[in-house]
Amino acid sequence: MRWNARAYDSSFGYVSAHGAPLVDLLDPQPGERVLDLGCGTGLLTAEISSRGARVLGIDGSSAMIEKALSLHPGLEFIVGDGRDFTVAEPYNAVFSNAALHWMGREPDTVISNVWQALTPGGRFVAEMGGAGNCAALTAALSTAWREHGLPEPDLPWYFPSPAEYATRLEKGGFTLRLLEYFDRPTPLDECPGGAADWVRTFAGSLIQGKPVELVESLLLRVNELAAPALRRETGWMADYVRLRFAAVRR
Repeated sequence: MRWNARAYDSSFGYVSAHGAPLVDLLDPQPGERVLDLGCGTGLLTAEISSRGARVLGIDGSSAMIEKALSLHPGLEFIVGDGRDFTVAEPYNAVFSNAALHWMGREPDTVISNVWQALTPGGRFVAEMGGAGNCAALTAALSTAWREHGLPEPDLPWYFPSPAEYATRLEKGGFTLRLLEYFDRPTPLDECPGGAADWVRTFAGSLIQGKPVELVESLLLRVNELAAPALRRETGWMADYVRLRFAAVRR
């Protein structure tokens, strides 16, 4: 997945804005070592740092890391993937906001790597998309692809149920302390193109390499199909469902 860091911050800043309560749940303490996994452009990394923790931001996108370094020159950021990262010294906590569902091809590997990165008793605090997340958007996308005679799209995310992810965490050596599963309809205030803009940013790999005329036709149809469920008088909404948890390494 290739990310446009500038568009991500300008059009989808709510990703970081909604992460603020997650930082409160993490409750970083002065002097603690915290790893921000899937840090994006580093807005929440900076918030964690402002509370006195020593924080490292990791993201699989070099564009995101480049933007994070320019925005927060005093902080440390590196390119890395949740499925294969290692650390030289263990951390007191691993934090992740709106990123784990992008590592869904190997969720157990990600959990194992987080476990390895933590001290015994270290905290794993995260929020991700849960089962049912973007259901209307995904249905519109799949239908549009089918109507255009294209194969079923290989969707690049993983939205587990609470029971499924809790089981993975327990099997991965964690004790679950908190698990929340909730709807969070989210205004797409910066998406004048509606669901099409959402697809361009979060599922861009599905349209990459396709002829311009086909892409325009696909996205027009996505908008038509998604509008009854997601377009309001005040604008477009994303049908988000979130899974938030806090766990400790056994």
